[in-house]
Amino acid sequence: MPDRKPLRLPDFDYAAAGAYFVTVCSYLRRPIFGRVVGDRCSLSSLGEVVQSIWQKIPAHFKNTQLDEYIVMPNHVHGILWILPNDSQSNSASQANSFAKVGARHASPLQTQQAAGTKSGSLGAIIGSFKSALTREANRQNINNGQPIWQRNYHEHILRDEEDLFLHRKYIQENPLKWALDDYHA
Repeated sequence: MPDRKPLRLPDFDYAAAGAYFVTVCSYLRRPIFGRVVGDRCSLSSLGEVVQSIWQKIPAHFKNTQLDEYIVMPNHVHGILWILPNDSQSNSASQANSFAKVGARHASPLQTQQAAGTKSGSLGAIIGSFKSALTREANRQNINNGQPIWQRNYHEHILRDEEDLFLHRKYIQENPLKWALDDYHA
């Protein structure tokens, strides 16, 4: 069995307050969430459920706030803020609350609980999102019990205003670049 390269920084606490750019892909990158028409994505019924579940993340994780996001035919891009535990701050105060990514030689933070993913962490939030969508799709019999999600997800810790701006722009322009995607249909 080949070794899998870890996707996360080993010394970073993914429950830390800050902004995170996340990409979650459909199983085998199949275009099951919709199709791109012109400069926007026209969502399938499954894509509409994806969007609805994504929008409900803050209702289930009170320390989160959504930023720019888009549901594409075979993936979801989103910027997710994890807020400081001691406040439900607004986006204006969040702008100065970027995650601090320390030097790699620092002592590792305790990011994993013995039994699994840390409560309130980015991994817990994305895992809950994926599970909720799968349950709802099965309940509505939308995807005929077929797998929906690719294993894991991709993330980028947003470090400053410029990084945030660039990733917002990337999300907004994503439908325009669909023809360049190797997996578009």
